[in-house]
Amino acid sequence: MLLTFVEAKERLHHAATVSIATKMVEHETIPIDEAVDRINAAPIISPIDVPVFDNSAMDGYAVRLSDLANPLPVAKAIFAGDDIKTLNWEKGSCLRIMTGAPVPSEADCVIMQEECEKTANGITFLGDLTKVKRGQNIRRAGEDVAKGSTLCPAGVKLTVPLLSTIATLGIANLTVYRPLKVALFSTGNELTPLGNPLPHSGAIYDSNRFTLKLLLKKLQCEVIDLGIIPDDLNKIKQTLIDASMSADLVITSGGVSVGDADYIKTALTELGKVEFWKIAIKPGKPFAFGHIGNALFCGLPGNPVSTLVTFYQLVQPLILTLSGLSDNEQNEQRELLTFQVKTATDLKKVVGRLDFQRGLLQTNGSGELEVTTTGAQGSHITHSVNSANCFIILEQERGAVKKGEWVTVELFNHLLS
Repeated sequence: MLLTFVEAKERLHHAATVSIATKMVEHETIPIDEAVDRINAAPIISPIDVPVFDNSAMDGYAVRLSDLANPLPVAKAIFAGDDIKTLNWEKGSCLRIMTGAPVPSEADCVIMQEECEKTANGITFLGDLTKVKRGQNIRRAGEDVAKGSTLCPAGVKLTVPLLSTIATLGIANLTVYRPLKVALFSTGNELTPLGNPLPHSGAIYDSNRFTLKLLLKKLQCEVIDLGIIPDDLNKIKQTLIDASMSADLVITSGGVSVGDADYIKTALTELGKVEFWKIAIKPGKPFAFGHIGNALFCGLPGNPVSTLVTFYQLVQPLILTLSGLSDNEQNEQRELLTFQVKTATDLKKVVGRLDFQRGLLQTNGSGELEVTTTGAQGSHITHSVNSANCFIILEQERGAVKKGEWVTVELFNHLLS
């Protein structure tokens, strides 16, 4: 009986967490401007309040509520960057103040300049003075980030918005998990490197290794490219041994099916341990997972769409866990991208395997979201991914789907978008 997709993911996750616990994921300290998309290895605690001091949210006039009257003379002007420690602010006056300028502790509020008028005797406030509120237009110290608070725990991906907030704390260096080392090679006598002429009518280009390298680099992995290995058991075994000694994870493409020249399972069995082989999904049934020495191993199928789908759905979360990304972060990201919509086209489906069909999610003429198929869904049809922005996930026991039925869609994340 084939392993279900959920069971396969659980085993992969368990193996990753055990690997982290036994090997201790290494970390390094790097400049903040090199940290985008890395995963932080230590909680980030704010050393200061942000804002550092009470400051004005508007160009306008700082006033004491007890002095509020028309007209009110202007005592001084305060600009962003001014030091107001020695400020002497007379009673019965207001202060001209600019956006971002420090607000004196005596000031109760800032009235925006659009609600004020300059006169010969000072400033006249145009609005209803009884409606002026204490604290209006004042940004309080620490209201964005409080000193001593945890901005983010360990295991969080450092995005541009998050790094922008960290920069307001004055932090110049961050502790992050080191990049995962991934060894990669393709198997097959039919494969030809990109840029070379095809040597004969049965040859094809090794596009899978190229694709996997791009995906791994987007996941911040350090790629060890071992090239193309022919369908030779001894050569495959030696390459696996070499790969396992230099990498945290070994990934292969091809050679995991049941053909006479598919040697990956045999090699893995002789050198390490096969955790599982074959999953009830489409595309990508022949997917192998196991251990070689201290390295984990993923054997991906040779058809290009099967390679892409299994990497996205199975290898990507494995890598994220091995890289230190917390389970909560992964689950939240997946939930944000997954929801139910109606299909605008019929979808072919046979009961028995979970199906990841490629779809296009868009708004129809009524302003409602709907999904359509991107056409032929064969595991060799790469253009089915090119025009897609999501997976249509059809349950294992579900059959053909009619137009108008509800389906689950999962929008592509940054890896495919």
